[in-house]
Amino acid sequence: MNDVTSMMPPMVSRVSAYFAPVNRAAQQPTIFDAAQCGGFALSAPPAPWMSLGWITDFARKCETKIAAVRVGAPAVTQMQARTEIDATVAFSFESWGKLQLSLSAGTQQMNLLAVATGAAAECSGGAGVPAVALQAGSTATVLQVGATAAAAFSVGAMVAVDVDYTTQIGYVGSGVSGAYVQSALTDVDYVRRVTLNVGKIASVAISGTTGALTLESPLIAGVPSASMKVSGLVGFCDREGSSFFQEWSAVFVGEGQQGERVIWHYPRLQTMAGAAETNLKSGAGYEKVQLSAAFRAMPVKDPVDGETVVCFRSYVAG
Repeated sequence: MNDVTSMMPPMVSRVSAYFAPVNRAAQQPTIFDAAQCGGFALSAPPAPWMSLGWITDFARKCETKIAAVRVGAPAVTQMQARTEIDATVAFSFESWGKLQLSLSAGTQQMNLLAVATGAAAECSGGAGVPAVALQAGSTATVLQVGATAAAAFSVGAMVAVDVDYTTQIGYVGSGVSGAYVQSALTDVDYVRRVTLNVGKIASVAISGTTGALTLESPLIAGVPSASMKVSGLVGFCDREGSSFFQEWSAVFVGEGQQGERVIWHYPRLQTMAGAAETNLKSGAGYEKVQLSAAFRAMPVKDPVDGETVVCFRSYVAG
């Protein structure tokens, strides 16, 4: 038989997940070209794709409806037509992190800013310690903040890096839209509360009047602008409810035993479920808490022929 038509079904043990930003204002997703990048190293996805690790319970559903077009008497089916195009995908994350929590929350995922002394208690975190302005020479992995400010941070601590909130309306958050503001707010730290432009400090260097915070991985938004500031974080908080919907581009890869791959690319995924988790028995009286996520695929136009598409499935031979 022709090898092109007699390949064995892929034997996939795990599926890995990769996500990238969507420009919400322009409805512009991140495109993945399987012809160019289908063989990428799973541990080093092409920019701007970010690995969110292995996932389990990966379930795709095609909910597109096809209707028969009948004519004549008696009516006889002459053709078929798609009357609705819809698709969903759901899975559980095997690891926890800022992005996994954001995606599973579905709505704004709040950063718990380090709270200022005497601040009133708030469910999403009280008024934060004043943010620190960035200095010249800052990069996506090294934040120049000066010696005095650097001394207030420690290795292993988390930071949010973004601009002040100045009554702007619409999508906010650098690199990835973290929220949509419908009416002007008064919290100068609001953008840093919802930004996904966060990092974990790997080292703190102080010399004379200079001080730098080196991050474990680059910021999602890349090199920070001069107007960005740094706020310390103690953790994250998500809320059941609210009006904002997360939206991301996604790629899921199932690698077979012979090096072949099945790749599912969703240019636009919007959450279709609130924050949820699953408790799995793991022995010795413990339970493993897994983050669950579910999304609906949103449409794009394929420039090749102008067709409306919600998902691209590719097979790359090993």
